[in-house]
Amino acid sequence: MIRPVLAAERWTDQVTRLLAPNAGPMTLDGTNSFIIRAPGHTGAIVVDPGPDDDEHLDRLQAEGPVELILLTHHHRDHVEGAPRFAEQTGAPVRAFDPRLCHDGAPLTAGELIEAGGVRLEVVATPGHTADSVSFHLPDDTAVEDGSREAPAWRGDAAAGGTMITGDTILGRGSTIIAHPGGSLGAYLRSLDRLAEFGAIPALPAHGPGLPDLADVCARYAAHRASRLDEVRAALEKLGREPSGDPELVTTVVYLVYARVDPAVRFAAEASTRAQLEYLAQTD
Repeated sequence: MIRPVLAAERWTDQVTRLLAPNAGPMTLDGTNSFIIRAPGHTGAIVVDPGPDDDEHLDRLQAEGPVELILLTHHHRDHVEGAPRFAEQTGAPVRAFDPRLCHDGAPLTAGELIEAGGVRLEVVATPGHTADSVSFHLPDDTAVEDGSREAPAWRGDAAAGGTMITGDTILGRGSTIIAHPGGSLGAYLRSLDRLAEFGAIPALPAHGPGLPDLADVCARYAAHRASRLDEVRAALEKLGREPSGDPELVTTVVYLVYARVDPAVRFAAEASTRAQLEYLAQTD
């Protein structure tokens, strides 16, 4: 089967998106691998090399030279190709989880990285997973001639720049809280943290870019609050208290996610476990 060649797309002044060929129910169109460099600068940062796919990694390398590889979190669709890509490019790999690092130190919250001619701030955003991070590019701007999936620029941001959000924010739909590593309480706090950056473009790991980070954080928080109300109603109907009992999880999923696609039912189950844990701790 001949695969279509996916062109690299300039999303912002500093960021180019190369879409990985791993589309699916959880990855949407595929993983967005981001190539970051200042205009006119030769070297680049690559965020989330994605799957261990020969053609994709070769095309990423062709956008180099690569100075640094960064990972937003540990899920396979983001990191599988990182070890081989590091061998190909000689670039260090850095992530919040030390086990994912290669010739580079673990990332720390608030750290300012300078590579590829740009400044990049590490923003800890746990919740989707315990090791999830986002990357703020304070000097970046959207471009009017970007691709149809690139976010538009609104210009009323609190902090300015753009934000690479990993799986904390998606271009379409909502993200999984990957319990037990993921935590709903941590996720809600991460949404609050990202919202502080204001109406800047969000560059998610899956799906199109979004023009207003603060707006999407508010919508995500409202969605989570609505889901919690549905879980509370299910518990009341069952006469049960929130717990991690597997039978209860299955029943709540049946009541709250009745129309969920079977292909992503496991994600609904993980998020339900996280919701029940949150309610047990807070209600």
